[in-house]
Amino acid sequence: MLNNLRNEYPLVINQLTAGYGDKTILDGLELSVGKGEIFGLLGSNGSGKTTLIRTICGRVHIKTGYVELDGEKIERGRSHNAVGLVPQEIALYPFLSVRENLALFGQLSGLARTEIASASAAALEATGLADRADDAIETLSGGYKRRANIAAAILHQPSIILFDEPTVGVDIDARHGLHDVIKNLRLSGAAIILTTHDMNQAEALCDRVGFLRSGNLVPVGKPEELIENTFGKKREVVITVRETLSQNQTNRLIKAGFQRGKSGMEWSAFLKLRPNDEGKVANIIYNAGIDVHEIRFRQPGLDSLFMTLAHKDSQR
Repeated sequence: MLNNLRNEYPLVINQLTAGYGDKTILDGLELSVGKGEIFGLLGSNGSGKTTLIRTICGRVHIKTGYVELDGEKIERGRSHNAVGLVPQEIALYPFLSVRENLALFGQLSGLARTEIASASAAALEATGLADRADDAIETLSGGYKRRANIAAAILHQPSIILFDEPTVGVDIDARHGLHDVIKNLRLSGAAIILTTHDMNQAEALCDRVGFLRSGNLVPVGKPEELIENTFGKKREVVITVRETLSQNQTNRLIKAGFQRGKSGMEWSAFLKLRPNDEGKVANIIYNAGIDVHEIRFRQPGLDSLFMTLAHKDSQR
């Protein structure tokens, strides 16, 4: 396992403004991630998630504010051993074995030759790869390739681990296995940032999440608290229609509190429903003559919050 960490908050970001040239992407952003905490970095495409990750890695110019790793402010262009980056792509040599890849990445990360064997053994154990260490990367399944990707990133025992969409393209069983790996890494005391579009994954893994919007993280909090604060006792009603609605049908759904999705074929609303109110909602829809493929009633989740925030931002 990874060593215990010195600082309560391995990652501290204060009033960070950063971007490219004259373009500002992050504007006054603040974030602290504690030891053993998994923080979910959420946001739409283009919101600045990649820019934030690159800034933490020292690859983006900081205009104002600072990023502090293990109590030390970072400088652009200088890598920091406190950080381990697990990219979305498999950044390994396919014809080499897992162990050979780790030996190579150990040298690149500055480990002494005498340290590489023990560091590799610890990384293999942490990722559940000990029995696949001598297999070539190209022979591994998608899930095990991603485990090897993680192993390469944690060889130098970083106190901050950045995951960029760690389970893209893997099946359900492999995803659950990767979730277990991430949970085990937190036990070492590492501060973990998880970038994902999978809101179910964020709910399952993250202690806190933050939505990156207009250059800052708003809102930030525990998933269950953010959901409760936004929706209270409301339930989400989702209907999928079979054909494009008439203007009259559209108006009736809007009057009932529904919002149209991007495709125009799915509508949703957050409603306070008493017992047996589901039938009343169904009657509104059928009385409007809408040909419905499906009606779903469910408790709101992070995906509901994501869509609600996206809708608010689109109205600005």
